[in-house]
Amino acid sequence: MTMTKWAGAGMALIAAMAATSGQAQTRVHYSVTDKIAGADGGWDYARVDAPRGVLYVARSNAVMGLDLATRKVTDAVTSAEGGHQVILIDDGATLVETDGKSGLTRFVEVATGKVIAQVPSGKKPDAAFYDAATGKIAVFSPGNDTITSIDAKTYAVTGTMKLAGGLEFAVSNGRGGAFVNLEDENKIAEVDLKAGRLLRKIAMPGCVGPTGLAMVAGGKRLISACANGVAVVADVASGKAVAKLPIGKDADAVIADEARGLAFIPCGGSGTLVALDIRRPDHVTVAQVIPTQIGAKTGAVDPRDGRVYLPAATLAAPEAGAKRGKPVPGSFVILVVSPKA
Repeated sequence: MTMTKWAGAGMALIAAMAATSGQAQTRVHYSVTDKIAGADGGWDYARVDAPRGVLYVARSNAVMGLDLATRKVTDAVTSAEGGHQVILIDDGATLVETDGKSGLTRFVEVATGKVIAQVPSGKKPDAAFYDAATGKIAVFSPGNDTITSIDAKTYAVTGTMKLAGGLEFAVSNGRGGAFVNLEDENKIAEVDLKAGRLLRKIAMPGCVGPTGLAMVAGGKRLISACANGVAVVADVASGKAVAKLPIGKDADAVIADEARGLAFIPCGGSGTLVALDIRRPDHVTVAQVIPTQIGAKTGAVDPRDGRVYLPAATLAAPEAGAKRGKPVPGSFVILVVSPKA
């Protein structure tokens, strides 16, 4: 599909979602206010270090850093081989990166870019999170259906467990375990990481291919972004889906901004960022559909000012059998999506 047709489809989606969301699209007013260029290459998850004012993006061959005050780009804070996730620990002094091609989780000294430790973490490690309550990093590797727990101080592997179903994004359950999207089963699994045990699975009727996931409303709700253009809201206590909302295509993240009562879902296939009002857990609704750019499917929010940062690039036509096209050289940017002052 040409970019012109994509743009037309995106605007049609915005109109349709405004009509079906059941409320006026006027409560929030976000728009793309800036574009900051970076080096060529692919990308995945991003994270804002708010105290230091730095955005980190896991990229195909490096972890990129962007000083949000000066707009200075550091194309390679450290190297990577198919970078997927980036986490900050030790008050931002240490960066943790999952390396899809090497099968390693890397611990890096931010100040110098020096690799402190490299920990084998299964095949194609992807999503990961740091659990402050246990001091452990949990790494999810869909290549061999494993979850690896790593001590964030000693870098020792403290446990592994198997979980089939297509491991995707995951979040801490706040009790030493995790909620993780199972992309192949269209469910959310809850696991006890210490015991290496599956606790339950939450069915998501109408969801196909769940990717992005966030826990919101003080731990009462899970929001899962699905590849078929919907987001499912699940009640944590009951383990049941309670709402299904229209979003765009090819979403790969759910970005929570609890301070402003919002969650954002970047939809790369539609070139839109869907803002959800999460202030009322029993009535999560679409608050705004923001035009962005085809390919912008992950991102991070700066909790200080509410700005959302989305990696994106112009995409070439997909090759035979490919899900999406490759980034066009010279087109990579960070989109800055800002709330109206």
